[in-house]
Amino acid sequence: MSSLNADVAGSASNPMELSRGALLVCDAGGVYRPATADEVLRHARLVLAKRVRRGVTFDSPALVKDYLRVHLSPLEHEVFAVIFLDAQHRLIACEQMFRGTLAQTSVYPREVVKRALVHNCAAVVLAHNHPSGSTEPSRADEYLTQTLKTSLAIIDVRVLDHIIVGGDATTSFAERGLL
Repeated sequence: MSSLNADVAGSASNPMELSRGALLVCDAGGVYRPATADEVLRHARLVLAKRVRRGVTFDSPALVKDYLRVHLSPLEHEVFAVIFLDAQHRLIACEQMFRGTLAQTSVYPREVVKRALVHNCAAVVLAHNHPSGSTEPSRADEYLTQTLKTSLAIIDVRVLDHIIVGGDATTSFAERGLL
């Protein structure tokens, strides 16, 4: 298993020959080589997972977007995820609830409500990815968000946002005034 080392720059034979700032991995034999994009992303997910654990407060939209971007953007199929939060917006759980195809996912509001009750949450952030890279919300996305907002309000759970992830970009329904 290789480990990522962002502090060392150089070639496999002489680590000081590459330009400063190159991300390298060290294999089991102690040889450094440039990290692949997949290795960098895998390590980023591990770092983010350590930072964002149960009980961590999602106190900024940027933190939520970064968390979702790392987890959803690499996927080649659509998924619908829900971040369950307590009354102080601390993380209870994040679940990929529904998996779809390249262009769509079926989402069942009843199942989202059931999971919200299981987690005894006070608020949620809805999220899904667009493997195409576009983060423009469709009419179906807007309708689903309103349906979930109404369904969850019955059990006193607030929908704080619905974020669409497409590659490195995100779109927030709350920032667009769509909630």
